[in-house]
Amino acid sequence: MDLIFLIGVLFKGIDGLVELIGGAVLLFVSPAQLAGAAHAVTANELAEDPHDIIANLLVHGVASLGAGGVGFLALYLLLHGVVKLAIVVALLLGTRKIYPWAIAGLIAFLIFQVYELLVDPTIGLVLLTVFDLVIVALTWREWRHGRTLHETMRSTVVWVMRRTSAVPVQERSRS
Repeated sequence: MDLIFLIGVLFKGIDGLVELIGGAVLLFVSPAQLAGAAHAVTANELAEDPHDIIANLLVHGVASLGAGGVGFLALYLLLHGVVKLAIVVALLLGTRKIYPWAIAGLIAFLIFQVYELLVDPTIGLVLLTVFDLVIVALTWREWRHGRTLHETMRSTVVWVMRRTSAVPVQERSRS
């Protein structure tokens, strides 16, 4: 579970950075430019397979955004990205005090995401919500165990090293 938590924190940091960059880009992009980019990115795939689910979801999702929708999405991504990056940085700095704040921040976003799922469900939002739920549960577990991220990393590295050194040399050379 520790390894899953560490990988989850890593992905949260990457996700937060991508959301921050995406939100910043959306501040300067018009809905027409966004639709043009979506068509350019999906043109080859849709020419090959006009029924491609992901490409069609992207094109139709972008087409449904108005100027207000792009602004809201930009603000949401910026806020979500900043909060995620702040949580990851605080965890990396090694304080346990951030755990309740991280849990509260993620739960606030989860409440909004569940509302959005009820109003306008999308596959992407379902995946993001499930991912956030797992991270909240794992963060709660780490906080309950009273460990900092550094302690979790150390114990996980020791566990991985023991597991790899327990594999006989002949088996390692075959893999």
